[in-house]
Amino acid sequence: MINVREYDPAWPTYAQRALDEVLGVLPGLLTAIEHIGSTAVPGLAAKPVIDLMAATESLSAVVSASDALAAIGYQRIEPSMPGRLFYRREGEPVAYHLHIVTAASWDTRNQRILRDHLREHPEDRESYGRLKHDLAATDGDAYTRAKTALIQRLVDKARTARSLPLVDVWEE
Repeated sequence: MINVREYDPAWPTYAQRALDEVLGVLPGLLTAIEHIGSTAVPGLAAKPVIDLMAATESLSAVVSASDALAAIGYQRIEPSMPGRLFYRREGEPVAYHLHIVTAASWDTRNQRILRDHLREHPEDRESYGRLKHDLAATDGDAYTRAKTALIQRLVDKARTARSLPLVDVWEE
């Protein structure tokens, strides 16, 4: 069962603290860092996981600095998506996911584009929130896969509005 909660106004504060911590241990390695994912969209139901995305000129330099991230609780996990690093930090009341991508791909990352779209389109935010609640009784993989069709439609809509090419939301 998936723990989907109503939007918590504390999520941006948790995210900002985590952003500051990551920047503090990776000085000079990141060109950008933001709160992404559902917890970054006011009013959207979400799992209590703060997703952060950072851009870097060198993924290998960040890998070399993984001990610094481990010192603040982030454990590196092999990502299923190419061209990114992924770290997880357990915690209460929220956990954290840190996605690190190349600076060259930053402006066209679907996660950032979807977040911005959901912030600007309340009707799509509501549809997505309802779907999450409907799927909460499933397991993790089924939950993620069942959201894919709607996420793909929303990302396609957002990318079209930005005159970006359409891409598969599953970066496999």
